[in-house]
Amino acid sequence: MTAPQDFNDRMLSLGLARVSEAAAHASARLIGRGDEKAADQAAVNAMRDQLNMLDIKGVVVIGEGERDEAPMLFIGEEVGTGDGPDVDIALDPLEGTTLTAKDMPNALTVIAMAPRGTLLHAPDVYMDKLAVGPGYPVDVVGLDMAPAERVRALAAARGCKPSDITVCILERPRHEDLIAEVRQTGAAIRLITDGDVAGVIHCAEAALTGIDMYMGSGGAPEGVLAASALKCMGGQMWGRLLFRNEDEKGRARKAGITDLDRIYARDDLVTDDVIFAATGVTDGSIVAGVKREPGYLTTETILMRSKTGSVRRMTYRNPVR
Repeated sequence: MTAPQDFNDRMLSLGLARVSEAAAHASARLIGRGDEKAADQAAVNAMRDQLNMLDIKGVVVIGEGERDEAPMLFIGEEVGTGDGPDVDIALDPLEGTTLTAKDMPNALTVIAMAPRGTLLHAPDVYMDKLAVGPGYPVDVVGLDMAPAERVRALAAARGCKPSDITVCILERPRHEDLIAEVRQTGAAIRLITDGDVAGVIHCAEAALTGIDMYMGSGGAPEGVLAASALKCMGGQMWGRLLFRNEDEKGRARKAGITDLDRIYARDDLVTDDVIFAATGVTDGSIVAGVKREPGYLTTETILMRSKTGSVRRMTYRNPVR
């Protein structure tokens, strides 16, 4: 019986970048074609093929859905060669299927990897999310605060007026009251149509994006991916699962969650070192989209390691035959 291998994040990080790049290349062929399912499937196929080349014993803990819903990259699927460290994998092969189909900004391929048992097995339900970038006191804001109170608290910590704060919110009918309350403080709102992983990441680069805080409900699996990025870049995040019916509560219990009202901090969602990679499919504020030129495809990938806090941006020019 061989001893378990250590999680060598430095050696695994470049392989993870190749996984996200392959998914971006595959889905790029369907940008603007109006077929969300085909774009997502192309990314899934490419990501799975690349994952199975890595020397890992990987288990997908955040994936395309339950096994009976997703034929590949389903939750619980084992990936990798079977040689190497035991790892958890969280992924969204195409974050922004609608963005890709409509050729709109900020479609990404996203993947995170951490030692086995350290990523929250978040069920496919909604999560109430709140995030800010680095440099603030611990728990400067919280999910138990009203939205307006969060804006005022962050402004006080920054030493500015609430009107100087910009909040990123997913544009959905369920957020109408949230949007109205935030606007009453005088704060600005950046509404996004899709892609709340990117929305949370924006908080970590406020000087570039102009976004100070993210709030609102979105998919719980995307919350784990966003927390993985923030653990690398710095910043705080909180999430609380939201349930619409007993079936969704059952999904949470099946995933091993017993406290259905728990508020998870960033380091509860990701409890150990993590590596994170995202590659642009369409142009966005985090990374550039796939560029075509005769004989080549060029991608930009952001690759991050929480152990070192390193954030690397890589341009990959790949010959197309």
